[in-house]
Amino acid sequence: MNLGKSIFSSLFVCGSCLVFAAAAFAAEEGAKAEGPGELFKWVNFAIVVLALLWAARRKAAPWFRDNAKNIGSAISKAQAAKAEAERVLKDAEQRLARLEEEVHTMRAEAGKDAAAEAERIRALAKSEVEKVEVAAKAEMQAAERAARLELKALAAKLAVDGAESLVAKQLTPQTQDELIVGFVKSLEGSPN
Repeated sequence: MNLGKSIFSSLFVCGSCLVFAAAAFAAEEGAKAEGPGELFKWVNFAIVVLALLWAARRKAAPWFRDNAKNIGSAISKAQAAKAEAERVLKDAEQRLARLEEEVHTMRAEAGKDAAAEAERIRALAKSEVEKVEVAAKAEMQAAERAARLELKALAAKLAVDGAESLVAKQLTPQTQDELIVGFVKSLEGSPN
């Protein structure tokens, strides 16, 4: 049994009850009852109500169905949006809960990185100091060698100057002649 038939049958039963109730009421009233005129008013009322219900069912039912579908789809969309918002909120709350842990982890990593960088800089500075020491020692050795060579050259020059002055004092013309004669004699005894 469909909805239209059930509505029509229930309206028919209600209308019949109204007609019989009006007839019974008119019988009780007796003198007050105006007869069939009162009954026709009720029948006319029932016909108008039935016509309105039929028109409402005919025109309003599709509108109510469409409206219900629209409301249903809007509810579905709202539920989906709510579920997505709840998921996003849950993710945000989880990230917020992990934020402090991540901050501690990042600080610990930064501390380790800073300590490693400081150690690397110390090692680099130590290496540079060693390089500077080696270069300074090499430079000092080179300066020492240059000073020794200069000192030797100065000593040799002073020795030559001293020997020259000594030779100039001791070499007289007579000594020169004796030297030349000795040299010539030594040449005479040589096979070449």
